[in-house]
Amino acid sequence: MFDHISIGVKDLERARRFYDAALAPLGYERLSNSDGAIGYGPDEVGFWVIQAEHPVVANMQSGLHFCFVAPNEAAVDAFHAAAIASGGTDNGEPGIRPDYGRFYYAAFVIDPDGYRLEAYFHKGEI
Repeated sequence: MFDHISIGVKDLERARRFYDAALAPLGYERLSNSDGAIGYGPDEVGFWVIQAEHPVVANMQSGLHFCFVAPNEAAVDAFHAAAIASGGTDNGEPGIRPDYGRFYYAAFVIDPDGYRLEAYFHKGEI
């Protein structure tokens, strides 16, 4: 459905450190790097982070969040740990989310600019 998503941040260098660390366990790397924008993806950029003078104001009640697909449970765990170690805030430790489904394994964090992020893996039936 989407070709890419872009978010605006106040401090691009801080965002670069955070997203380099948080997205690496999911198999996403920084594929584009310029003075005003960085882009992440597995093979092509699908997630842009842009230096913005007026980023969207963080609002925990907005419902806005971004969910990244993880290759396995260990990647979800590593995403959460790396995000927290790189300046993110815990918003839900890794685990099964029965409200979302019996096999929905996810972790939630808030990035340094207030964006809510999720890493998700569908465990499949055992």
